[in-house]
Amino acid sequence: MHIKAVSSASSYTKMDLAGLNSRERLFLVVCVISCLCVSTDAEASCKLKAKFNLSGYKDVEKKTVVVGGMFPVHQRLASTDSNTTNAPDSSGCEGFNFRTFRWAQTMLFAIKEINDRVDILPKTDLGYVIYDSCFTISKAVEGTLTFLTGQDEAVPNYRCGNGPPLSALVGAGGSDLSIATARILGLYYFPQMSYASSCSVLESRFQYPTFLRTIPSDEHQSVAMARLVLHFGWTWVGTIAADDDYGKYGIKRFKEVVEEAGVCISFSETLPKVSNPEAIQRIVQTVLDSTAKIIVVFSSDVDLSPLVNELLLNNVTNRTWIASEAWVTSAAVSRQPNILPLLGGTIGFAVRRATEIPGLEEHLLGIDPYQDPLTEEFWEKAFNCTLSYQTAVQGSSLAPTSLCNGNEMLGKLNNTFTDVSQLRLTYNVYKAVYAVAHALHNLEHCMPGKGPFDGGSCADINSFEPWQLMYYLKNLRFKVPHTGEEIYFNNGEVNGFYEILNWQSDSEGEVLYNPIGYYNSTLALDERLTIDNTSIIWNNDILEPPRSVCSERCQPGTRMGIRQGEPICCFDCIPCADGEISNTTDARGCIQCDEDYWSNANHDECVPKTIEFLDFSEALGITLIAISAFGALATIVVAIIFLMHLNTPLVQVNDPLLSFSLLFGLVITFLCSIVFLGRPQMWSCMTSQVALAVGFALVLSSLMGKSALLMLRARAVKAVKAAAKAAKAAAAASEQSPDTAVIAPAVPQKNDVDPIHPRHQRAIMLVCTLIQAVACTVWLILIPPHPVKNTAAQNIKIILECDPGNIIFICSIFAYDILLAVITFAFAFVSRKLEDHFSEGKCVTFGMMVFFIVWISFVPAYLSTRGKFMVAVQIFAILASSFGLLACIFIPKVYVLLIKPDRNTEEMMIPRPISRNKPATGSAASIASISNGNGTTVSTVSLD
Repeated sequence: MHIKAVSSASSYTKMDLAGLNSRERLFLVVCVISCLCVSTDAEASCKLKAKFNLSGYKDVEKKTVVVGGMFPVHQRLASTDSNTTNAPDSSGCEGFNFRTFRWAQTMLFAIKEINDRVDILPKTDLGYVIYDSCFTISKAVEGTLTFLTGQDEAVPNYRCGNGPPLSALVGAGGSDLSIATARILGLYYFPQMSYASSCSVLESRFQYPTFLRTIPSDEHQSVAMARLVLHFGWTWVGTIAADDDYGKYGIKRFKEVVEEAGVCISFSETLPKVSNPEAIQRIVQTVLDSTAKIIVVFSSDVDLSPLVNELLLNNVTNRTWIASEAWVTSAAVSRQPNILPLLGGTIGFAVRRATEIPGLEEHLLGIDPYQDPLTEEFWEKAFNCTLSYQTAVQGSSLAPTSLCNGNEMLGKLNNTFTDVSQLRLTYNVYKAVYAVAHALHNLEHCMPGKGPFDGGSCADINSFEPWQLMYYLKNLRFKVPHTGEEIYFNNGEVNGFYEILNWQSDSEGEVLYNPIGYYNSTLALDERLTIDNTSIIWNNDILEPPRSVCSERCQPGTRMGIRQGEPICCFDCIPCADGEISNTTDARGCIQCDEDYWSNANHDECVPKTIEFLDFSEALGITLIAISAFGALATIVVAIIFLMHLNTPLVQVNDPLLSFSLLFGLVITFLCSIVFLGRPQMWSCMTSQVALAVGFALVLSSLMGKSALLMLRARAVKAVKAAAKAAKAAAAASEQSPDTAVIAPAVPQKNDVDPIHPRHQRAIMLVCTLIQAVACTVWLILIPPHPVKNTAAQNIKIILECDPGNIIFICSIFAYDILLAVITFAFAFVSRKLEDHFSEGKCVTFGMMVFFIVWISFVPAYLSTRGKFMVAVQIFAILASSFGLLACIFIPKVYVLLIKPDRNTEEMMIPRPISRNKPATGSAASIASISNGNGTTVSTVSLD
């Protein structure tokens, strides 16, 4: 059985089904389904349902090998009638692109140059088949199928005709187009050499096993763009990407890198592939509303042009644009009128440039307008005329069309076709053609027996398989003519090298692509990006890099406070709390200072806390020492005075030993206040508290011994007064009734002995003091006071103070002193009306009242102060209470001893109650006690 496939030349190829493998049989089924079979007289024939409408260049006659090419010479498909009542036709193309037409001509120039050389393929003449992909996937697929089939009517999976073998396809332009063609070519392991398809998804050799390219992968470009953004410290950027794989994958990888580094995306827009004015206006409004000053654009010049036009209409300025290699050197964008206010200062990444390709410019300027329909269209678009006389004659009067003579000067054109100053993608086309040629050269010059295939065999240049050429392409290494660049493929990829350009204004106000650095993926990570910041001119001719942040950087001393519902780059700078610092810019949180440190005023450094204690050398300490010393000295002076008058009635009246113990206790309390000063030490903490407790216990117990005797005397005087009053009443009754016998009450006799003796008073003093001393000893042994650093009382200070060790002990000890004071005050209060010339009962009462007033006032004052002033308050209380006792108890006696010695007599020492109606010397009972030499106190009662 045979199948006949109809070709454009009405020839057919017979294929034996038995010789087909399973994959070929599968595609044969596809072919059969896609064909409409009709009967003839003897045989069956297949016919395609539709023909492809492709334009381009073709020269395969008498050629040894054919190289395919595909270029987006037009920008879009022409609109067609969607009416399905007629047979559909393959759409034509519109929107002629001078730049991509130059790429196609570069391929023709390179093939011609190779054919003219004797060092490359000297015995092989290269042919070519070049199609226009129209910048659309459908046309790219049509061209691929037609190229593989070898005829205008494509038959999938079949090569129709006996022409020269196909070597490789150079193309197909944009990444979307190459992805579509690479999937088809990969089925047959047919090599594809791309010059402009940089999408990173094409790195997959699993999906695209025969895809190679002379342009770096966008993996490098996306990372390079991200490093550029990080280099200038931009954290708030917008992104715009074409609605294709090139834009989507490129901007996706860029976002991954910058977001990982903390950069936020203000907005992310997509450029429509078909005309959509509403979408373009929405993008423009987004750009205007955003505070981002940096906008990264991953798009081709064709997709970007509508947006640029709308931005110009809205007079958008003060933005810095980051351009991908597809439009950074595109004249279609840079040569628009008044483009610099919008895109001036743009920074973009451009592929490697060839300074010059000798002969290329002459080839471009020397093309024949009548060579083929595609060149005719170029000529008519370039000179705005027509080469058809009939078209010129039929031109409307409203839109007259001039007739071209074919001799117009291309050199006078100012468009991207003749512009050879930026040979970048053009250079990639040149390298792609030479890569295929060198691979064919290596294949042709294979030495039999040393070949790479089975048994050391070689491929035949006249009938090789695509996979055999793929081997030579993958292992290729050569130097490009005129530039010397070495080309080799690493799994189909070339190294990522980009020149970084800055759009500046030249002397004529046109865009100048000024090199400012480069990116080289082969260098060390921190050396890949090199930029000369001083050579950059930013938008609006500003020399300083623009700032693009959602929020200004948080300075040291503050932390970043994230705003709810907004990107992490939008934050508030919150000052660190007291005791916390941040010593870096944009700190995520504040650091707590160590216990002995505190934050400074700017909250950017932990500084040692101020160590505070009441020092001897400061004014307050000196003052307290002076007052304490004065108090102690005054007490000693009083003691000396008492010693000098030891045998006088005033000193002897109430046990002089208690007076001296009282004075000794006051000396202790005066001097112990000095121990509270200075840096707390173990010994000072123990001494100060214990000396204070024992000193006051000695003072109060001595006073209690004195007060006890005074209280008993007061009670005795009260009893005498009651008896005297009863006697007087009896005497009056006897005078009125002489006949009546009245028995007068007994009157107490003189020289009665006091209820308690001095030894009892001294015993009270010793026992009470000893109890306090024992308690303090236990305190010191079990849980003694010790110095501590108080960091909680005041944040900025370390207060050195004494820790009492156990609050129960210290409360118990001072509660005991309070108990002694209360008992003493009670005894003194009872004896306050016992009158003599110095009223000792009143003196003790007033002294104790001063004592209580001082210490009651001390409590709120102590609790309301902090630091060293707490110690000062405590010392003031000690001194005030000590001076109060000293003054109230001893000043009256010193006054009598020194100023009024005439009162220092035994008679004056006799206490007596004062009559309500008579002077103090009137009739009343008085009682006094004076110690004799045997330690016994004798009381004397007198009646007037």
